[in-house]
Amino acid sequence: MTTAVDTDLYGVVEDAAAYLYVWALKDIPQDLRDALADAAARETSIPGQRVLNTILKNVQVADDGGNLVCQDTGIAVYTCRVGERFPLHPVRIYQALKAGTERATIEHPLRSNSVHTLTRENTGPNTGYRLPIVHWEFIPDWDGLDVKCVPKGSGSENMSFLKMCVPADGVKGIKQFVLESIVGAGGKPCPPGIVGVGIGGSADYAMYLAKEAIARPIGTRNADPHVAKLEEELFQLLNETGIGPMGLGGDVTVLNCHIEHADTHMTLNPVAVNYQCWAARRASAHIGSNGDVDYDREA
Repeated sequence: MTTAVDTDLYGVVEDAAAYLYVWALKDIPQDLRDALADAAARETSIPGQRVLNTILKNVQVADDGGNLVCQDTGIAVYTCRVGERFPLHPVRIYQALKAGTERATIEHPLRSNSVHTLTRENTGPNTGYRLPIVHWEFIPDWDGLDVKCVPKGSGSENMSFLKMCVPADGVKGIKQFVLESIVGAGGKPCPPGIVGVGIGGSADYAMYLAKEAIARPIGTRNADPHVAKLEEELFQLLNETGIGPMGLGGDVTVLNCHIEHADTHMTLNPVAVNYQCWAARRASAHIGSNGDVDYDREA
């Protein structure tokens, strides 16, 4: 039986999803804007400067016209932190997120990118079988819901890599794999962007951790000092490749490198790399059990 509270919260979550999807596509976060401006200031190659200045102009034009930052509206990927006392069941939360994604696509309107993996026929307004994608985290002794929307375009998503490294290779092996991945990607993922690295867990969980890493504000560091040190080292190393903006050569290949990790089996060392293009779009909402919504630009 659906209660009045359930119905009200369902609508709130649906509205939040519809708003977050469009907001993320139109208004990139301030930390990203600052990182792009800083990149333009320190880039010394002429082609790299031109690319970065064009990117900054693109952002300004989108702001002025209320337009999308990029035509690739991607697929909507949500991360939900659900309090154990939040009154709306996760099944209903997912239904609301899906309905909100459809509304945003139709009402804006947005390009619909979702297709069947074999027939390639369109499956709906950026929805379909197991779309949108939702990751879940359940929080004890809390009655709230946090929703983060990270639209993921195919240009950067195609540049995703996974390797089951040999534990004996250690940190050196991790560095080598990440470096080889980014060099191999070249200009395809629209650099400079954020390199997300997931280490540990299992093969599938490592890739999830890499996705979690790209959704952090630029330049934030992992709480584990060993991991934070590796983030800094990879950030410097990747910018020494000379790939540069859009792969045309230059000083700035990545805006930053973020790593998330999990403990793993003694004979495992899975490492995943996920790239987020320069338009690193994200938007969040904090929803209370009473239906109050606080939209968070920077989370």
